[in-house]
Amino acid sequence: MTVSAETKRRFALATALRGALMLLAGLYAIIWPGEALTVLVLAGGILLVIDGVLGLWSLTFGGGKSGNYWFDVVANALSLILGILILISPLLATILTVTFMASLVGIAALVVGIMQIVVITREREHYARIWPVVLSGVSYILLGLVFLFFPLLSASLGVIFGGVLLVIFAFGLFGWAWRLYQRSKAA
Repeated sequence: MTVSAETKRRFALATALRGALMLLAGLYAIIWPGEALTVLVLAGGILLVIDGVLGLWSLTFGGGKSGNYWFDVVANALSLILGILILISPLLATILTVTFMASLVGIAALVVGIMQIVVITREREHYARIWPVVLSGVSYILLGLVFLFFPLLSASLGVIFGGVLLVIFAFGLFGWAWRLYQRSKAA
C-alpha cells in the first residue's frame, strides 16, 4: 500500500506541530519552572479525579468487579478526594508533593551512596582502585542532601532540565518533519 503525497505532508505537518508544542512546553519550563511545576501537579490532580470517577463508575455501573470490592471502592474514592484537594489548592499541593517526592529521592540517593561506600570499603581487596566508587558514593550522598534540604530548588532545576530536553527533542521533531516534507515532495 502506497501513501499519497498529501498524506505524507499531513504527517510532516503533524510532526512539526508536535515539535512546536514541545518547544513551547520546554521554553515555558525553562523560563517559568515554578509555574510549570504547578501545571504538572494540576495535571496530576485532573488525572486522579478522572481515575477516581471512572473507577467508581466502573465498580457501580460498568461491571468492573474484582475480588477486593471494598479495597477498590476505597482506592478510587481516595484517588477522587486527593485529586479534588489538589485542584482546590494547587500551590499547597505543589509544595507538599514536590517536597515529599524530593525527600524520597534524597533518601534513596543517601542510601545508594552509603551502600556504595560500605560495599567498596569491605571488598577493596578485589578492586584495583576504589576511589571512583567512593567518589560516586560521596556524590550520591551530596545529591541526597541537596534534595532533602532544598526540595523546591531541586524540583525547579529538574523542571528546567526537563525543559531543555523538550527543546532538544523539539528540534529533533522539526528535523524529522522536514525530512517527511521533503519525501512528500519527491513522491
